[in-house]
Amino acid sequence: MEAKLYPTTGSVERLDPAINQLISENAVIEILAKGHTWTEGPLWIEKGQYLLYSDIPPNSIFKWSEKGGKELYLKPSGYTGDTPRGGEPGSNALLLDSNGALVLCQHGDRRMARMTSQISDPKPLFKTIIDRFEGKRFNSPNDAIFDSKGNMYFTDPPYGLEGNVDDPTKEVDFQGVYRLNTEENLEVIDKDMARPNGIALSPDEKTLYVANSQFPPNYMQFDLSGDGQVVNREEFHLTSYDIGKGAPDGMKVDKNGIIWATGPGGVLVFQPDGKLLGRIRTGEATSNCAFNADESVLYMTCDDYLMRIKLKA
Repeated sequence: MEAKLYPTTGSVERLDPAINQLISENAVIEILAKGHTWTEGPLWIEKGQYLLYSDIPPNSIFKWSEKGGKELYLKPSGYTGDTPRGGEPGSNALLLDSNGALVLCQHGDRRMARMTSQISDPKPLFKTIIDRFEGKRFNSPNDAIFDSKGNMYFTDPPYGLEGNVDDPTKEVDFQGVYRLNTEENLEVIDKDMARPNGIALSPDEKTLYVANSQFPPNYMQFDLSGDGQVVNREEFHLTSYDIGKGAPDGMKVDKNGIIWATGPGGVLVFQPDGKLLGRIRTGEATSNCAFNADESVLYMTCDDYLMRIKLKA
């Protein structure tokens, strides 16, 4: 069977020759799906050979596969209330726990939750993992990651609130970065970032990266001790809005510690020391990205599109 041909777009900006070891010089950006509102939270499901991703405003999760293309996977995904609401009510980041269950950052329900049905048979049935800090409801959990011990790190900006930071229902008076440990104790890692957004861990789990998507737009790194406690906090990279569409948002770290961070212009590719190697210029505001199992493909959620670029695994 011949491989399907997809429309292509954008380009790869090569700032350092090292990027050629990651992305071949003839690699292209493919458009896999379109017609969404604001895509986010891509997650590769190796067992089924498909990608899940959120479309936040319509409160939905979609599934994409080479065989089936784009399909609705789950609705509602992030807001299960009965009162109609606007804004961005759906799920944002999607991840798997150690048992292979789907975990969702739910904007509308303002919580971290687990889908209680099998991932192969999705139903909008959820169990709250955590939804409050000191008795106050979260803003709208945005991105999350588990470490190898099962501790969960997540960010909580106000983007899912209808009135954003000025929403009258906002209860927590800051935008937090949190750690929920395996004993279900919640700790605040940071409360000073204006808009903590994407979050990722280095392969050795000694560094936590967090994107700050507003004022100043930058990427922060937190050095962690062996038990996951923050021992140092510093700026990893300062960026700006004037070099292309988009702001610091979702990110992933590959097995070699290379950081693939969405931001102005598309996806920025950093060495662990902070050196910028290049940029995957999608031509769209790019919200997040995810690898397939062997890291030979990078999937990217870009405004109303789903895109991918093939990598040197």
